[in-house]
Amino acid sequence: MQAATAGKIQMPDIAAQVTYAMRIMGVSPIPRNYELYYEAYIGSNPKLTKELAALGSRATQEELDEIGARYFSHLHPAGIDRVHNQMSRDLTDLLTLLREEQFALENYNRVLDETYRNISSKSNTSADLLRQAVSILSEATVDTMSQGKERVENVSMKSFEMEVIRQELDEYKRIANTDSLTRLANRRAFDEKLAAIYNTEAHGFTGLLIADIDHFKKINDSFGHPVGDKILATVGTVIRANLRRDAFVARTGGEEFAIILPDSSAEESLQVAERIRVALSTTPFKNSKTGANYGPITLSIGVCQASAAEDPIDLYNKSDVALYCAKNSGRNRSIMFEDGMKKDAGKSWLIYRK
Repeated sequence: MQAATAGKIQMPDIAAQVTYAMRIMGVSPIPRNYELYYEAYIGSNPKLTKELAALGSRATQEELDEIGARYFSHLHPAGIDRVHNQMSRDLTDLLTLLREEQFALENYNRVLDETYRNISSKSNTSADLLRQAVSILSEATVDTMSQGKERVENVSMKSFEMEVIRQELDEYKRIANTDSLTRLANRRAFDEKLAAIYNTEAHGFTGLLIADIDHFKKINDSFGHPVGDKILATVGTVIRANLRRDAFVARTGGEEFAIILPDSSAEESLQVAERIRVALSTTPFKNSKTGANYGPITLSIGVCQASAAEDPIDLYNKSDVALYCAKNSGRNRSIMFEDGMKKDAGKSWLIYRK
């Protein structure tokens, strides 16, 4: 491969493009609509993309909400609002309990002060003072302990309920960041993870791998999307099985996967890429019922170390350029980014993604 002077590669601003497309189509730029068009843009759900395309530029909010309820029922505002309202109620109840406990303790302190003043008075006999003090303190203590025990139980119950709600909210977040087909992280989760790489001083020892299934469009055209979906799920499983526990892997597009490797040198990152590539190329893809052979299925992988990039966008761009070079030089290979690599300006970016 001949080296050439690399120009500044600009990464498309997905958010801006999605927002622009929504504005052109007359779609209200509210969060739940953005969610739909974002998923359609990155191509992770072909059925959703087709349904939105079928609506054209005259989609009503009711039609969009209907699609959203079917594809993102786990993220539907009603569900999140319900959890939020429940947590607000529980917090209010908990604060009320704590205020009642504070009031009870203040009353108890007043009883103690009054008893002390009576004991200090010289107008009563010692026997009378003792009887009054014992009676008052005994009654106040029993009442306070009884009320306190009840409040402790109520506080414990509210705390348990709030913990359940917290777990439910965590589950919402997990589902929101998970690709429903492969069960890997999705593009949203990857964007967050990628942005955080340069937040630590040890970011230089982080590798980014971008992998793309070779000729995936031909697979879909030949065998249909249901088979393509099964292949995507299997590819995700193979990638995950060949990574360390601390590695992050996501499905970032239709047939594209991204892997973030912490604490890895350039040599180690390339070794991981090769291990994944070889493992997939030797994995059989056959229909056990019909005997149809869908394989071999191969990956092209672009690799770049964070130390070779200025920021997350630059890191993604350079890994992407390395992926392009892997595709352009024959596919089914892993290539580490090097200075001088660039995309062929005379070719469409979409050519190598077919």
